[in-house]
Amino acid sequence: MGENKQRLLAGDWYLPDDPELADDHRRCVGLCADFNAAERLPYAERFALLERLLGSVGEGVRIRAPFRCDFGRHIGIGARTFVNFGAVLLDAAPITIGADVQIGPNVQLLTPHHALDAERRRAGWEKAMPVMIGDNVWLGGGVIVCPGVTIGENTVVGAGSVVVADLPAGVLAVGNPARVVRVLEPSAG
Repeated sequence: MGENKQRLLAGDWYLPDDPELADDHRRCVGLCADFNAAERLPYAERFALLERLLGSVGEGVRIRAPFRCDFGRHIGIGARTFVNFGAVLLDAAPITIGADVQIGPNVQLLTPHHALDAERRRAGWEKAMPVMIGDNVWLGGGVIVCPGVTIGENTVVGAGSVVVADLPAGVLAVGNPARVVRVLEPSAG
């Protein structure tokens, strides 16, 4: 394993144009293309493609094409989660999505972070920070989740919100940046 891949996996600054990382990305691009072209195939065949693409995928996961990610292997999705059209999961760091999550159309889960220093940014350095989505979360259409964010279980994030900081469990958050507007009552069940 090369230095940049080691740095990426360790959460350190790395150069993404590394040949080894490019090979990993090309593998992912091919599997995404296969998955996106398989929309009319039976569920079992599409699920088998997801198992090859993603690090882990729970029973009953449904993802609608088009779906895009950087590496795939760094994504884990819990059982019965639904991902709508146009999802972009940039998984330079782990993206962990719990069970029974609802992800609206055009949601972006972003782990890469670029240097604030312009010279370092021009040189191409980046690092990535994990994104974690708890069980039973609902991300409305067009939500953007930024690097390093954790969203607690049973939380709802309103459409178009930009989540730049952690959100606790069981709240409704909306806006840019997303802010908690109320606590949600636990389900009676």
